[in-house]
Amino acid sequence: MTYTIHDKGLSTEISWKNKDSYGKSIPTRNRAQLYRLRKWQRRIRVSNATERNLAFALSELDRMASAMGLPRNVRETAAMIYRKAVNKNLIRGRSIEGVVAASLYAACRQCGVPRTLDEVGNSSRVGRKEIGRTYRFMTRELKLKLMPTKPQDYVQRFCSELKLSGEVQTKAAEILKDASEKELTSGRGPTGVAAAAIYISSIMCNERRTQREVADVAGVTEVTIRNRYKELTEKLGIEIQL
Repeated sequence: MTYTIHDKGLSTEISWKNKDSYGKSIPTRNRAQLYRLRKWQRRIRVSNATERNLAFALSELDRMASAMGLPRNVRETAAMIYRKAVNKNLIRGRSIEGVVAASLYAACRQCGVPRTLDEVGNSSRVGRKEIGRTYRFMTRELKLKLMPTKPQDYVQRFCSELKLSGEVQTKAAEILKDASEKELTSGRGPTGVAAAAIYISSIMCNERRTQREVADVAGVTEVTIRNRYKELTEKLGIEIQL
């Protein structure tokens, strides 16, 4: 059973191959009948407006999740959140795409693979503003308990996109651990802090990446990286040769 299909994957499906259960080819005289059966099967699977809504929304969810390279458990969680929203009638007056994108964003946070609103917005047909607004509304109405994302959650993904070694990743994690102990991460955007830590550790491990490269991967500006980088090096007493 899967929640990512509107009927939970429990209905039968008539295969598009013109072969019977033994693998023998179906005679030509019966093919027209099989074509009609297929057509009616497809129509019956989606019987009312709610199912039509679910079928469209879940196919859109699958498209977005594939574009973002998200694992199966995130897709299932997002589908569950979307179904809860439908049951509570939260879709009314909102675009299906917006609710799907907000469900996916919430599922990413719930499963510990956070994506930024910009990343979700790039894969969706709606802007980040609408996704953020719908997400806040849904967390309030569905009482979703989501912890704020931490800079540590982004380190692994950013490092792999920048093709940096495990050593850089470990060093960045150490910097962030020290920073959170000294409360340098609270009230700052987690992606910016993570990006600055990666930038510092890449220089320390002789795998230097430019601020521009790190900023592009993290989806923040170079100014943000410079500000966070100065804060971290000064407050943690890190000396690096530029």
